Amino acid sequence: MALNLKLRAHQAWVMLTVYYAYMNEYRAELLLWMLSGSLPLILMGVWIQAAEQGDFGITSVALARYFLAVFLTRQFTVVWVIYDFEKEVVEGTLSSRLLQPIDPVWHHFMGHLGERVARLPFSFALIPLFFLLYPEAAWIPEGGRLLLFIPLILLTFALRFLIQYTLALLAFWTERATALEQFWYLFYLFLSGMIAPLSLYPPGLAAALMWTPFPYLIYIPASLLVGLPVNWLQAFGVSLLWLGIVWILNRWLWRKGLKQYSGMGA
Repeated sequence: MALNLKLRAHQAWVMLTVYYAYMNEYRAELLLWMLSGSLPLILMGVWIQAAEQGDFGITSVALARYFLAVFLTRQFTVVWVIYDFEKEVVEGTLSSRLLQPIDPVWHHFMGHLGERVARLPFSFALIPLFFLLYPEAAWIPEGGRLLLFIPLILLTFALRFLIQYTLALLAFWTERATALEQFWYLFYLFLSGMIAPLSLYPPGLAAALMWTPFPYLIYIPASLLVGLPVNWLQAFGVSLLWLGIVWILNRWLWRKGLKQYSGMGA
């Protein structure tokens, strides 16, 4: 048992280092990918101007900190597995992955982790520049909140990855699974807290959203980081609940999808 776990840990480490080295070959693209996720920083300017002209119950400084935290949260949790998986199914390259003694998802998962490690230096380098432009928004997260943020952001990434990978499995039945991701992204955009803090939403809507996975993908981790009120027990509980639900659906679609894939002659 111990030997088996040690072997699996070694395999995971080898895959992670290989994908990290692969991602480092595209450092210029990593910078562009990071900048492509700058929508929260653009929205920050819009909301700061609105806050200075009206009373939203949240200061412009708090808004600046929140949208910086949203930007960082997205850097930790960006996912693209559906595009790679759809290509593998459509082109038939998934067949070679199925011959390997490992679930193909681990290639995608380790690829994401390797990219994340390669991307973070660029993301963190932006923080001093941000504080230089908005010195009044500079802050250091509290130690306790930072300790909670680390496991929560890992859980957020796992949930975000699993949701998109589950949508990706629909590529077994349609050649345009990415269209479903684009449709789902509309809900993700407006209900996750990326456009605006959920505290600015109508109270009834905000309370209902807390039982969906969307706030736990951006709003809750970002709020925890900047010091906004967060029920962290509910955050972990609901995130784990949705992780379990999506995992069950994922495994069911995987079994059904493999039969569909083999039935097409792959």
